[in-house]
Amino acid sequence: MIDARLEEVLRFIGANVRRIRLKRGMTQQDLAEAAGIALRFLQEIERAKTNVGVAVLVKLADVLGVPPGVLFRRRELPEVKRGRPRKARSPGGS
Repeated sequence: MIDARLEEVLRFIGANVRRIRLKRGMTQQDLAEAAGIALRFLQEIERAKTNVGVAVLVKLADVLGVPPGVLFRRRELPEVKRGRPRKARSPGGS
């Protein structure tokens, strides 16, 4: 069982990875491939559902262009939205 403090830190890491990834305009697939990890593993990291090793943290930080310590900053995970995101409408408005 994971203790409360570890759960808190994993939420910070997940929230920061997601926030920075989106700021960089990357998809989960882009980041997973660039960091050399499985997409499912990245998804679990962003949802704070798995413990993550130092080697993976360093890879993610390098790809995101931040020092590894940034991933530990206090941030909260956004509410989970189920399903695929809606496609953007074309400017013509079909």
